[in-house]
Amino acid sequence: MSKSDPKTTVGKTAGAPAATGAAMPAGKPKATFKDGGEKDGERVAKVLARAGMCSRREAERWIAEGRVALDGKVLETPAVVVPPGSVLTVDGQPVPEPERTRLWRYHKPAGLVTTRSDPQGRQTVFDNLPEGLPRVVSIGRLDLNSEGLLLLTNDGELSRRLELPSTGWPRRYRVRVHGTPDPVKLAGLAKGITVSGVHYGPIEAALDKVQGANAWLTVTLREGKNREVRKVMEAIGLNVNRLIRVAYGPFQLGTLEKGEAEEIKASVLRDQLGRWLETHEEERPTRKPAPAKPSPTKPTGSRPATGPAPRHAPAPRRRPS
Repeated sequence: MSKSDPKTTVGKTAGAPAATGAAMPAGKPKATFKDGGEKDGERVAKVLARAGMCSRREAERWIAEGRVALDGKVLETPAVVVPPGSVLTVDGQPVPEPERTRLWRYHKPAGLVTTRSDPQGRQTVFDNLPEGLPRVVSIGRLDLNSEGLLLLTNDGELSRRLELPSTGWPRRYRVRVHGTPDPVKLAGLAKGITVSGVHYGPIEAALDKVQGANAWLTVTLREGKNREVRKVMEAIGLNVNRLIRVAYGPFQLGTLEKGEAEEIKASVLRDQLGRWLETHEEERPTRKPAPAKPSPTKPTGSRPATGPAPRHAPAPRRRPS
């Protein structure tokens, strides 16, 4: 892990409000909470995401592939609630209990795909992460030839939240283009643009400097659709030949070297996520197994065990690799 200049790690970006005040939707089933209360359970995709296994969408694919089982029965649909005390497994390995929500900045080099595995055999971000990181998912993606800031988290629910345009966090890029930028066309992007039937919301694009046949732009957007910057630039006559994401909401690339990752402090995360994180942590499911039956040889009236587990207690199961 590298230590970058703290002044460049988190900064205020125009139009980048903190993701606060997000009330949890009513009516959704809940699992066992830290205070010991028990509810009906949670949808299986949400349980897998909360444990940092994958995104909800990827969980649905895993279920379709027959990789997920509940109490030994292979699931055929994601429309399943995981009740307290049940055993959920992926590829035969138990799903780990969710840990506290954590977030990392990662400097993605060009030439890596942002996916868990690639059918074409290309190197992925997850093949090249620094040692010591737990299993993580990305918040959004950067395509093969893009580089710069990629946020990683052990909590798929946080990933899902920060990817939503409604969160209001802008993504800022330094973009090198081949061609001569037209100031009128750049300014017009602030009204949004439709390309090949796909509408892109307001984009802020400013010309920084011209270098021969190339020019550098600063581009800020809030949706982050697939290859949005490249497609929009092409639509106004510019060819992107380098794309670097320098900020995602208040989190900045700063001086982080290529291939390095650095965890964002818990206090900073709380400041930026506010009430949503507090509620999310309070509703952390534990899916505690049912209490073991008392041993028949245990003397009647013996005092129940309290305090930490004895030294000979079995070690917790490791999450699947």
